[in-house]
Amino acid sequence: MSDIIRRDPRAEWIARNRLHPLHAAMQPVQHSWMGPNGVIRKNVHGVGFIGPNGIKRIDRSGAQQGGAAKRTAAVEVQLPLHQIAAPAFYINVVPDMVGGRLSSHDRDLLGLARQLAGSDGAVLAVVFGEHKESAFATAGVDRLLVLEGHAFDGYSPEQRVQGLRAVDNQFNPRHWLLPDSRSGGGELGRRFAASLKERPATRVWQIKGDECIGRAGAGQEDLARPLPRLILAAAECADPVSETRHEVLPVELSTALARSLPRIEDLGAVAVDPAAIPMAEAEFIFSGGNGVKDWALFHQTAAALGATEGASRVAVDDGFMARDRQVGASGTWVTARVYVAVGISGAIQHLQGIGACDKVVAINLDPGCDMIKRADLSVIGESAAILQALIVAVEAYRNGAKRDAA
Repeated sequence: MSDIIRRDPRAEWIARNRLHPLHAAMQPVQHSWMGPNGVIRKNVHGVGFIGPNGIKRIDRSGAQQGGAAKRTAAVEVQLPLHQIAAPAFYINVVPDMVGGRLSSHDRDLLGLARQLAGSDGAVLAVVFGEHKESAFATAGVDRLLVLEGHAFDGYSPEQRVQGLRAVDNQFNPRHWLLPDSRSGGGELGRRFAASLKERPATRVWQIKGDECIGRAGAGQEDLARPLPRLILAAAECADPVSETRHEVLPVELSTALARSLPRIEDLGAVAVDPAAIPMAEAEFIFSGGNGVKDWALFHQTAAALGATEGASRVAVDDGFMARDRQVGASGTWVTARVYVAVGISGAIQHLQGIGACDKVVAINLDPGCDMIKRADLSVIGESAAILQALIVAVEAYRNGAKRDAA
């Protein structure tokens, strides 16, 4: 077996969360402790391992216990399986799936759908085109319907509304849930509601019984109304599913979809200067801190990646970046899909500002800093050497893509 230490962020989170039902099972067994008189006490029954025949063995050489003491192995947590053989009704969810994966907004939406489904209903996720997501089971999806075809590529709201109408006719769900976002869910939900001639509830952030509460008045007021069939939910509308896993049984449409004649032509994405994107709306942020010594190389790397530049408060106070580039509770709260922190130790104000980011990558010399603990991927080393290697890798990738296209 490999000696590489593998982390399980979910197991670590459960071990820290005392309210989680699996918290006790994730705690390490204490083999020794100091008694009241300063004498080290040992639990001889807690030392050893279970052999292949189910008999407990004790390794007197200390190799077995030493390996476990030097590093904490990731514990495989098997969540209880939630199965619904014959759903009484369906709660349909249409996630944005930006980049082919579930975003934090999508997971909140699935958590809300799980609450509406209860124990008798099933959550049906409708996904357009190919996806890269492998965690539908732990996100709360009971049934998965993938609508594939070139007709759904790019910007195709008319074809997608037609697909949702076919799903609505076949499954007749009790509720439709879409994210009220700028990534397409808000527009698609309103088009779908107009097609069904129904009035949707928009910017919903809470549901209580047969009533939903949405934001109104530029986000300064709450508007309560009876719970409709079509719901466009805001971010953090519910807690994501975390304590169960689901079947994710594939389902298909009973009828083939006819390709509609589009009245909208997709001309592709428009190139935008990353520096012109506001920090609060940027999806890819490349942020530098006190550990950055070569700022010219930092700017070159950000340009090569096509990322929006950000900075910690220390870098802003030292004059390396403008004040509107500051990330954190004392600067701008960001919701980027990818946040790269270069030479940032991770002060509490900065960690608060990136709390809603999906993926955090940290480049730092200190493996014990708070940013490394927060990051989903960490690179330990000198930032200059890492940034130079990153530029070379990006250029090689783009040159290879150009050759393949030619």
